[in-house]
Amino acid sequence: MVLLTALIRVLHAEFAAPVDIVTSGPWSAPLLRGQPGVGEIFSVRSRKTPYWMSIDQQRVVQQLRARGVGPTWFCDGDAAALPLLERAGISRQYIVDVKDHPLLPGEHATQQWRRLAQIMPSGITAPHANIDAVLPGCYLEVTQDQRAQLAAWLKPKGLADQPLILMQIGNKRTMRRGPRRLAVNNKYWPNERWAEVLRYLRQRHPGHALLLLGTGPEFQLNQDLAALAGIGGLHNIADDLPIPRLVALLDRASGLVTVDSGPAHAAAAVGCPQVVLFGKALPSLYRPWGTQGADVQLLTGLIDGEPNMLGIDASSVIAAWSALKLRGT
Repeated sequence: MVLLTALIRVLHAEFAAPVDIVTSGPWSAPLLRGQPGVGEIFSVRSRKTPYWMSIDQQRVVQQLRARGVGPTWFCDGDAAALPLLERAGISRQYIVDVKDHPLLPGEHATQQWRRLAQIMPSGITAPHANIDAVLPGCYLEVTQDQRAQLAAWLKPKGLADQPLILMQIGNKRTMRRGPRRLAVNNKYWPNERWAEVLRYLRQRHPGHALLLLGTGPEFQLNQDLAALAGIGGLHNIADDLPIPRLVALLDRASGLVTVDSGPAHAAAAVGCPQVVLFGKALPSLYRPWGTQGADVQLLTGLIDGEPNMLGIDASSVIAAWSALKLRGT
């Protein structure tokens, strides 16, 4: 959803009107609500639940019918949600489907979304075609209210006046059933290596607080890492990190160390410098790219000639951090 801000901002410029969003999952609405160019957000819990069993799908269809038919960009690689548009009376002639416009050679994901935003459904002409003022890449706006709420949250923790360094070691597969080293979790990096990086950060930045990010299920993973690292000034906040707070933290932090993840893209979107560890995903396609041009150091590794995050050693992460231009320096 962070990557899609590249499409939303161009559509907003082309039509000079807010872009309404249909989305699923718990993260999209709090991430996009109030962002530049975003209009109404219509949410469904699941795109794949049978329609007759899904009250929220039925509600969204009613809302879309009331909204009226108009040009629609379908950004899901899975066609499961297309019947919702059909039920709402939005026929194919009004839809630009990403599946009909695949990636070009060497194209970054945000470039694909930017290109898609300039493709119009048949019979539709964008009233405002000049998009030169829309910078390429992702962008998230952090409001003064978000910053004030973050400061109020940091104060009782004794962190209000401290510079912050953030670390994201987990990903959406980290805490699924089974061992963390399951082959499907291609973003797993051993805690022993994370601990080595944390000890380095503690030694190099004695005045910074170190914050471990994540969602609730990642809290225990962070606790295990904290016990292994054995350093002071380390805070596990994975159990208290709603999306608006996460974005405000990324906006305030000096830098971030992370696996290829949603927080990595959000960090780029608010201009937070970062070191990013990649597994099987292509950095050329998914490297964090924000409009503010913050420094991003990318790391990849090989195991038996194949891309693998386990091929990255701790010393490489430390060297990348040493070369990173931190915020405020």
